[in-house]
Amino acid sequence: MTHPAFEPLRRHSIPALRLEFQEYRHGVTGARHLHLAADDPHNAFMVAFLTVPQDSTGVAHILEHTALCGSQRYPVRDPFFMMIRRSLHTFMNAFTSNDWTAYPFASQNKKDFNNLLDVYLDAAFFPLLDEHDFAQEGHRLEFARPDDAASELTFKGVVFNEMKGALSSPTQRLGHALQSRLFPTTTYHHNSGGDPEVIPNLTHKQLKAFHARHYHPSNAIFLTYGDIPAAEHQERFEAQALRRFQALQLDLAIPPERRYAAPLADLIHYPFDGGQDPRDQTHIVLGWLLGPITDPLATLRARLLSDVLLDNSSSPLRHVLETSELGTAPSPLCGFDTATREATFVCGLEGSNPEHADAVENLIFTVLRQVAAAGVPQDAVDAALHQLELSEREITGDGFPYGLHLLMEALTPAIHGGDPVAALDSDPLLEQLRTESRAADFIPNLARQLLLDNPHRVRLTMAPDPALAAKQAAAERERLAAIRATLAEADQARLVEQARTLAERQQRQDDPELLPKVGLEDVPPDLKIAEGVARPVGALPAHWYAQGTNGMVYVQTLLDLPALEPDELDLLPLFCACLTEVGSAGRDYRTTQARQAAVTGGLSARASVRGGVDDINQVKGVLVLAGKALARNQAALSDLLWETLTSARFDELPRLRELVAQMRAQREEAITHHGHLLALAAASASLSPVAALNHRWEGLQGLQYLKALDDALDEAGALAAFAARLERLRDRLQGLPRQLLVVSEAERQDVIAEALAARWRDGSTATVEPFALAAPDAQPTRQGFQVNTQVNFCAKAYPTVAPNHPDAAALHVLGEFLRNGYLHRAIREQGGAYGGGAGYHPDSGAFRFYSYRDPRLAGTLADFDQALDWLQTYDHPARTLEEAVLGVIGAIDKPGSPAGEAISAFFGALFGRTPEQRRAYRQRVLAVTLDDLKRVAATWLQPEPARCAVLSDARTLAEQADWVIITV
Repeated sequence: MTHPAFEPLRRHSIPALRLEFQEYRHGVTGARHLHLAADDPHNAFMVAFLTVPQDSTGVAHILEHTALCGSQRYPVRDPFFMMIRRSLHTFMNAFTSNDWTAYPFASQNKKDFNNLLDVYLDAAFFPLLDEHDFAQEGHRLEFARPDDAASELTFKGVVFNEMKGALSSPTQRLGHALQSRLFPTTTYHHNSGGDPEVIPNLTHKQLKAFHARHYHPSNAIFLTYGDIPAAEHQERFEAQALRRFQALQLDLAIPPERRYAAPLADLIHYPFDGGQDPRDQTHIVLGWLLGPITDPLATLRARLLSDVLLDNSSSPLRHVLETSELGTAPSPLCGFDTATREATFVCGLEGSNPEHADAVENLIFTVLRQVAAAGVPQDAVDAALHQLELSEREITGDGFPYGLHLLMEALTPAIHGGDPVAALDSDPLLEQLRTESRAADFIPNLARQLLLDNPHRVRLTMAPDPALAAKQAAAERERLAAIRATLAEADQARLVEQARTLAERQQRQDDPELLPKVGLEDVPPDLKIAEGVARPVGALPAHWYAQGTNGMVYVQTLLDLPALEPDELDLLPLFCACLTEVGSAGRDYRTTQARQAAVTGGLSARASVRGGVDDINQVKGVLVLAGKALARNQAALSDLLWETLTSARFDELPRLRELVAQMRAQREEAITHHGHLLALAAASASLSPVAALNHRWEGLQGLQYLKALDDALDEAGALAAFAARLERLRDRLQGLPRQLLVVSEAERQDVIAEALAARWRDGSTATVEPFALAAPDAQPTRQGFQVNTQVNFCAKAYPTVAPNHPDAAALHVLGEFLRNGYLHRAIREQGGAYGGGAGYHPDSGAFRFYSYRDPRLAGTLADFDQALDWLQTYDHPARTLEEAVLGVIGAIDKPGSPAGEAISAFFGALFGRTPEQRRAYRQRVLAVTLDDLKRVAATWLQPEPARCAVLSDARTLAEQADWVIITV
């Protein structure tokens, strides 16, 4: 059934995804509706617009933020964040890509879904776009003391600071610069997120004009997934938005890029901490412009070539990049990318030096010429095809709802007029590709056509400049001084008045009842938890979960960790990182990597340590070796897991050297992406054994250990000594008690059990001293970590209670309550940070505040304290408690993938988070009162044991008195 306002265009069944693709067109406006009909109550929605900015002011990005700040039907200041609190959503966000802007959400509750749909439709098509919201979200001039025109003039704005943070990442800066050179004449030449040097040029008038031109149904694609029929969605689309529009003739299509006749080479610089050695800190990459992504077969061919060249350490180009003396690791940009209308391919090195640019280019071209002349083994092509098949088969959804994942796959070609069916139903194309790839000259021809004979190529070298950060800061100060010099007294008064009215607007309490909501009465009565059965494999304990995995099999083996010496404890995460990257069963590492790619979706190892539910100091730890495969390869997966666990080779010393260098590069690159997590880990480190271990393994202490190791491995004998330590730890772990976890479809489990029994029959009966952690060392009250960044990441942590303590549930709700009622306004809206909040962390028994990409430091730490004063001194409406409880329940109830839900249930029970414990905790959350929040805050959040940690630059940290400063 179709709504009369829409014309059905086609239906296409996709058995591999267990859904039907349906396409419709709105009769009046021409708006497209793509619906993926599936027997799944986890419904998803997205409306997307082709957005083609012609400068780097960030107009599309700032519009995405500002559109969510109030609309005609919902004239409240902040409907997006208010709906987050009034919803049981599983996902809510908005995205600005290179050439589209999208507004997605997902929910398992139909009432909630329709509430969100109404708000999203009104926000997209009828936003208020108030000038104050533009100033808050985009950019504004404001005095350092907003009511004092004699104080320093500053730039403020959420997106302004967000992009300062984003471009603090060298890889993001490199990516934008490379794209700008690969696309000299089209919209991709510009930074769609915004360049902080250009963002202040955007006017409110330009923002409104961009919305009028781009956010029209004639330029829109509606995408839906789930069990709500398309006609129901269309009825709301028509009633809430489309009936108010006529067709609009638009010419927004992005033209093909003008092709270079000869390759281009360029040198740029990035800010670098002047206290560190700039040697071996240069990025050198080559980028090619390929064909349009609207040709699905050509796109798949190019992806296959990229995978053959770069997928794993046995791939020819990745192998050369990993082993080259010209750099420390392959560039994070390496690979094939379809985020632009014409795809790109990039490869190169990080950790190099500017004078190596020619040598890096020659190195890459030597490999490409070898591939063009001699081809690659057919096994390598088949393995790459296997990986493509596996990626299409697997049902994801642990971090991002599966339905939205499919909608994103459909959007990429659809936004440019391509066929979304080909992106979703790739089996026919994969079969054609398998046939084509049997030809001996298939890969050589692709290498020549797409890369060697393609002159539209850019070589970009990005070198560190220790003086650049100071130059950029000085340039911004000079720009502000020049602006200030032109300000008449009336202009200064206008800025003071703008700051006053914006502050008033930010403090205004809008009527939340203007917005739809769900309440506690809409919360499901029970928590769904996957159930498994215990059935041994021989003498080995095994746990089996029957889930709808779409032909995938997941196998994990767990070893109970023994008591470890401090040196072993530091080594364990490195052991896990290396375990699946080295050779095994007598094979060298390249042969092993090739085998993994041919028969699995990857192997991984990790150590998992958690505190007890009754006592966070009572810890349990396991080593986990995990793998996944298509069902037809489950026996090969079992063999590889066994071989990896029992016969991993740590005698290939150059390989170990490469892996440590790559780990260091990845961890250093991640600092500005995950700075708030690093600050939280540092602030919490002295509060519990698990928190201390997190800082030691995943935090900045772990990075310092890794850097020291990396620096030391070039000394004589150091690498062999490191390998010997890994071998000793491997041998020590062999006799530990172990068990298996298997997740698959029920009908496959007997066959899987037979294959496992051939390898995993014996269980260990060894008695070992149980794993334990010492009490954490004392930490300074205030620590500042000096990193390369233009913004700050702040954290404050308090010791509290274990998960089963009667106050734990109230502390959990308190985090949501403080974020909703105080921190969001103070830290994001008024302070200009991209994000901030608070929360109870049950594994470490800590309550923690944080900010993300924050222009402030002292003011944010003061806001953390003032939030607690606000809690105790203000009267709070009952609805604010309900909103906080809903937020916690939504997080507890959030679904994952079929496999992910089973794995989560198993590990929860392993660490004492049994179904009974989780359901009881959920009931305690539902029973929390406002008095509980005030009581637990007064009881546990006292100033004396609290610890603060921040990540910032050297200049900002130098201004902080009584802080311990640590250079990372």
